[in-house]
Amino acid sequence: MNQITVQQIDILWLMLSAFLILLMQTGFLCLEAGLTRPAHAINVAFKNLADFTLGVMLFWAFGFALMFGESTEGWFGHNLFFVSTQQTPWLTSFFIFQSLFCVTAATIVSGAIAERVYTYIYLLIAALISGVIYPLFGHWAWAGNFNGQEAGWLQQLGFIDFAGSTVVHSSGGWVALAVLLLVGPRMGRFPELQKPVEFIGANLPLALLGACLMLIGWFGFNGGSTFTLDSRVPSIIGNTLLAATSGALTSLVISWSWRGYADVSLLINGLLSGLVGITAGCHAVSSGAAVFIGIVAACLMWLSSQLLIRWRVDDAVNAIPVHLAAGVWGTLAVAIFGDLQILGTGLNRSEQFFVQLLGVLICGFWAFGVAWLVLSTLNRVRPLRITPYEEQQGLNVSEHGARTELFDLLEAMRQQEEKGEVHRRLEENPFSEVGMIARQYNRVMDSLARAVNQTKAIVQNLRDGVVTFGRDGVLTSFNPGAEQLFGVSAGQVLGQPIVKLLSESDSESFASAIRSLRLPVGKKQELLGRRADNSHFFMELTVTQGMLGAELMFTAMIRDISERKQVEEQ
Repeated sequence: MNQITVQQIDILWLMLSAFLILLMQTGFLCLEAGLTRPAHAINVAFKNLADFTLGVMLFWAFGFALMFGESTEGWFGHNLFFVSTQQTPWLTSFFIFQSLFCVTAATIVSGAIAERVYTYIYLLIAALISGVIYPLFGHWAWAGNFNGQEAGWLQQLGFIDFAGSTVVHSSGGWVALAVLLLVGPRMGRFPELQKPVEFIGANLPLALLGACLMLIGWFGFNGGSTFTLDSRVPSIIGNTLLAATSGALTSLVISWSWRGYADVSLLINGLLSGLVGITAGCHAVSSGAAVFIGIVAACLMWLSSQLLIRWRVDDAVNAIPVHLAAGVWGTLAVAIFGDLQILGTGLNRSEQFFVQLLGVLICGFWAFGVAWLVLSTLNRVRPLRITPYEEQQGLNVSEHGARTELFDLLEAMRQQEEKGEVHRRLEENPFSEVGMIARQYNRVMDSLARAVNQTKAIVQNLRDGVVTFGRDGVLTSFNPGAEQLFGVSAGQVLGQPIVKLLSESDSESFASAIRSLRLPVGKKQELLGRRADNSHFFMELTVTQGMLGAELMFTAMIRDISERKQVEEQ
């Protein structure tokens, strides 16, 4: 077999690996859209495709040059800008492969900050990662991967990150953490003095499909990082598979032990954390070490997710525990479990561990620091976070105008609630599930309207007085019977204290009972009432209480007993 044929096989393997990595992007889209709430799922899916297109263009224009161009003292490349796809087949295939690595780092952020950030702001974040943060750190760690000669300064020290536990995954995780600290948690996620609320994803089967696609794509992610189809590839893919499955099984055990049931999202994140953990050293560890790396990665993923909740950091898809925590562990595990001969750095284990730790810290300082500096400055000029109304409405509508039947139904219900339009009916479409819901809702409202009308008729025709008031004692309703009883119209007394209807001798004690919430609920009281002309009459008052939404409400039934008192006196 001649050299040209070998090179063609290597190019074919690299291109096939690139296509598999593209499946990872599809997997990210499905996973994040499935784990976020329905009102934002379209927006999350859109961002996954938009950051892919933007990232590829920026990496082609200058990201690839900064990362793999001729090195300037190991800090950045200075040629290969606007790389030509007509130069050599190897350069073109290498560019395609590396551009997909770049967009993977950017897309990690979209899931973590889902449901809170404007689309154009997110694209600016993706541009910052694709154009600056990832290429420059990538040059420090991977510059020598292209031509094998000019290594970045971290690579020269002996830093090993075979397929990107730190270069790709931790970088995206650090940026996600910076953005989350700036924008804060989703509305209702962390209620005061209550347990955190867990939001249900839009489509968990879709999220599981995304995880499966990412597993398939990861074989190209790790296996293709050899850049050649040689004897290392089966071992690399085997270690990748073992770490993924051990991570998934570990998270399943944690789920059953902690929650008492099999948590879908925890299973997914256990699988992914195992994949992230093995990525840095998949070429240099044994199969037993790969299993252990996956187990520890899943445990660290779970522990870090609990810490984020305790610190009230709202990661919508647990991207930081998966990509940052597991990425850090995987990078350090290279020094613990890696075959030093295969690593070929000439360092002993303690020296290798120090270099690995240095790379992790440099990545955190660089990615988090640049993201925080740029985005905090931008946040002072233009808020990164959407408005509360847009968050409630959902980014599907506010950012993409993607109205649905269900959204229109809920919006109509909301307007009906705000305006108190009991007699308003929703549009019925007999050929959809939402239309059937609207039809049943209209039937319920018809029954409610009949009940309301009957109640109104009873109250209107009742000779006794019926009034309502809140815990502050202010009148909120006054029926015609009460108008006749006290000789005033409802408009004259609504918004006034109920004690104005009582004689001076009874008003103070009744007001005190209201303030202390010691009204004799359900018991009849005999009090002296006061009419508009300041004349007095004996009345019998019975108070009942209930809740109107979150407000305490009292209803008083008032009856004129003057004639009965006269008879009793006689």
